[in-house]
Amino acid sequence: MKKAFAIVVGGGPAPGINGVISAATIEAINAGHRVYGIKHGFKRIASGDEESIQELRISDVAWVHREGGSILSTSRSNPRAYPDMMSNISKILKEKNVGYLITIGGDGTAACANAISDALGNEITVTHVPKTIDNDLPLPAEYSTFGFQTAREAGTEIVKTLLVDAKTTSRWYMVVAMGRKAGHLALGIGVAAGATLSIIPEEFKEKKVSLQTISDIIVGSLIKRYLTGRPYGVAVLAEGLAGKIDPETLPELKDAERDHFGNIRFAEFDFGEFLKKSMRTTLAEFGLAELLAIPKNVGYELRCRPPIPFDQEYTRMLGFGAVHFLLKGGDKGMIAKVGASLKAVPFSEFIDHDTGKAKVRMVDTDSDYYNMARSFQIRLTEQDLDNKEFVAKFATLINKTPEFVVSRFAPVASVMPSTLGGAEVWV
Repeated sequence: MKKAFAIVVGGGPAPGINGVISAATIEAINAGHRVYGIKHGFKRIASGDEESIQELRISDVAWVHREGGSILSTSRSNPRAYPDMMSNISKILKEKNVGYLITIGGDGTAACANAISDALGNEITVTHVPKTIDNDLPLPAEYSTFGFQTAREAGTEIVKTLLVDAKTTSRWYMVVAMGRKAGHLALGIGVAAGATLSIIPEEFKEKKVSLQTISDIIVGSLIKRYLTGRPYGVAVLAEGLAGKIDPETLPELKDAERDHFGNIRFAEFDFGEFLKKSMRTTLAEFGLAELLAIPKNVGYELRCRPPIPFDQEYTRMLGFGAVHFLLKGGDKGMIAKVGASLKAVPFSEFIDHDTGKAKVRMVDTDSDYYNMARSFQIRLTEQDLDNKEFVAKFATLINKTPEFVVSRFAPVASVMPSTLGGAEVWV
């Protein structure tokens, strides 16, 4: 009897999950194999729940590639650290004659796939399909992870609307976009929408910063625009900035709720609200309390959107590739698209041997892309603080001395990456 396939989804939702499930199921069944879907990630099967694994048929998946969400649901369960859980998974997969496992998820799910492969030895082969709207898995040729393009498009539409609202009502919005460690989504939305500025964790390298530092970056931009007669704007911030904050400057970080992988549950930690309070305190100190700065979290609105055609096509190819990689004897490989072809990246190339965690692709702040993004957004710069006329106007507005302005904002003033930088592209 031919070995069966099993498919499991881990981590947060992303547009296109159902496309991978659909394509892999159809291709495996057409090759003469049974296919099982594992419900709710590894959570239920790791507890020994045999009802969590159910057979899939072509009629179950024929059209689901056009839908958002996951027909198998998902979870952030992390069984690799618990021998009993790994034993339960192994037992149930063996009972179903599963010889091939396809995992769909981000870095945590990839690490689990690697651990399961090690635990089951030669009895099962595994492959991983990278999924995250954070776009932070190291794919060849900088190709985006599936779901990212749909999420960016949806996020861009939201920010474009907020830009109009900001101008209409003379206020600022701080949009906190998903991006646990990397700022790809925040920067991508900011560039596409024409946001006033974007701030991402990569700007600070390995340094820890205070909440006040991030607040002052936005306040500096806000006042710079105010001096041109534009008391409004939208800042797009990556949620991963919270991970850059020194807990000594924001004690609430120490007690923040975390998931099974040790990551902060950003849904339970309102970074935007803390930032708003810091900014309002500063603006009140400067006599500008009437300027409104309103936080807006953008994440759940993006994750289960129906995939755009790009992600529909992309995920069908990934599901197809996952099945063929396994049937050709492949094991421990992450399926990636390179042009019109598919490539399997060995787990050893992107999962750290010692920690078991997948490597994270960060935004390259030395790249032309990042330089372009910064050039079309507005920040308080070193050039501004060298301009005595500008500093005098700034000081007069906030009822402080020029020396105070330079001292206060020099730590957050940046060097523009281009001599053409600093232009504003919307009014």
